[in-house]
Amino acid sequence: MCGIIAYTGSRQAAPILLAGLRDLEYRGYDSAGVALLPEAGSEPAVAKRRGKIAELDGAIGEHALPAAHTGIGHTRWATHGSPSDANAHPHTGCGSDVVIVHNGIVENYAALRAELAGRGHAFDSETDTETIAHLLEERLDAGSDLLAAMREACARLTGSHAIVALSPREPGIVVGARIGNAGGVVVGYGKGEMLLSSDLAALLPHTREVAFLADRQLVRISGDRVDYAGLDGSAADVVPRTLSLDPASADKGAYDTYMRKEIMEQPAALADTIGGLMTVEPPRLSLDDLGEARPWLERVERVLLVGMGTSLHAAMVGRWYFEQIARLPADIDNASEFRYREPVLGPETLVVSVSQSGETVDVLEAMNVARASGAPQITICNTPGSQTTRVADGTVHTYAGLERGVASTKTFTTSIAALFALALETARVRGRISEDDLARHVRDLAAMPEIVGRQLESFDAIAAAAERFRTTDHILFLGRGPALPIALEGALKMKELSYVHAEGYAAGEMKHGPIALIDSGFPTVALAGQHALRSKIVSNIEQIRARDGEVLAVVTEGDDELIALANESLTVPSVPALLEPLAAIVPLQVLAYATAEARGCNIDQPRNLAKTVTVE
Repeated sequence: MCGIIAYTGSRQAAPILLAGLRDLEYRGYDSAGVALLPEAGSEPAVAKRRGKIAELDGAIGEHALPAAHTGIGHTRWATHGSPSDANAHPHTGCGSDVVIVHNGIVENYAALRAELAGRGHAFDSETDTETIAHLLEERLDAGSDLLAAMREACARLTGSHAIVALSPREPGIVVGARIGNAGGVVVGYGKGEMLLSSDLAALLPHTREVAFLADRQLVRISGDRVDYAGLDGSAADVVPRTLSLDPASADKGAYDTYMRKEIMEQPAALADTIGGLMTVEPPRLSLDDLGEARPWLERVERVLLVGMGTSLHAAMVGRWYFEQIARLPADIDNASEFRYREPVLGPETLVVSVSQSGETVDVLEAMNVARASGAPQITICNTPGSQTTRVADGTVHTYAGLERGVASTKTFTTSIAALFALALETARVRGRISEDDLARHVRDLAAMPEIVGRQLESFDAIAAAAERFRTTDHILFLGRGPALPIALEGALKMKELSYVHAEGYAAGEMKHGPIALIDSGFPTVALAGQHALRSKIVSNIEQIRARDGEVLAVVTEGDDELIALANESLTVPSVPALLEPLAAIVPLQVLAYATAEARGCNIDQPRNLAKTVTVE
């Protein structure tokens, strides 16, 4: 959560910062601000406003910003203090000797604030962030340079943080720090310029040469120099890498929203991911980034998959793959709960984390628990070089490209494809799958991009079914077996985008409570594909219809019995049982999108949500 951008170099900073904030707005849109550092000796110019970037643009239009070649910017997802001009970042200390932006939560801010107030510091906001600015100010006054002051201030903080600061005492310099797992700090290498950001999206228009800070690392940039350090003051060896991502992939193109673009990109994203992990002729798996984790595939006795939100639902599908294909006991866990449970782990358990950003704080903390327990780890991730890929012993990369819509779509389907490939590789090295079956599974997965593309040709027809949900307040999503995670994901998409109260349920649980809600005004979406324990779902649908409930059924093409039984139906192509989740999720994504559109909701920026959750 929260977006950070910083620039120093030969160009005017303000336009770069504002463009970067627009690229980062999906990370938080409660308020936004910039701070510019003009020529030596001048105080920083700060402009910030509650609301979206457009509000900041308006404020800047009324009060022109000075020319400056160095600056920082921030778009906020509020944690401490309500969205307001005063609580917007950037923040300063008592004077104007330091300006900072911050992503994270200062868990000991109350004690620090009381301590600082006792030494005469006055605070202008309700935020925990402002305490960092005052700590930096004190260290600068004591004679430290900005990098040393950042290091000394960070040593006083508890929690996880990404912090960026500048000071008129050091013109042309920007300092950044990453402490814990509160979010990334990415360094962008330009020609005669350097950038910092919390996300690749703001850097790709300027450079593809980047470096990722690890936990407890700091960086100092100027227009032509970059220095890395550890929190202990030692030099840090950080190696930049060149990414293959194209800046054009961040644009909406011909679409009104990023989310629709990303839904429509799923066939290409799946094809790229599948092509990066296997070949069809001859059928061969090529999970080249498993690294030190590869030998563990043969040794482990169980698999534990962890994730949050959409990634947790992908992990639930992955559990089926490990059990059905590799014949390994598999469990799933919500990463935020896992870390507090004192789970029983060791070298016999392979921990598989799923995170599209690779920066989700709960997933990273769960990975730290697994590492401390000696468990081998593999991460499924869409962001090269992100923190999960550095913590894990091995990585299975997805190749979905940038995903800007807050509600994940293409990263969900590509994560399922990656989990399928990992389960196949695990089965192969353990001798649990024949060459013929491996070839069949590879061919089946390779066919999915075309199948998903065929479904998306009916986008408008699927979307028309959303009209029945325009005025509803509640929707029940039912699924069984491998369709249960899809019911959960469909409900999540509906509530994220349209603000309709939607619940995903195991269909067998319906008679244990949810059936009490069914009446003529309470619609149900039933996942009733040919493999999703179809006969059981038929019984559920009959029970709902007997109570005047409306049913929208997702059925396999040609299933005339179910089409007649439901009030309305959406059809999916016939696919192998284990890949039915990939086919079934597509109409639910479109359904949620169209419902939100019909209800006039902001599809790319759902209220109160941010793309990457980097605070608890």
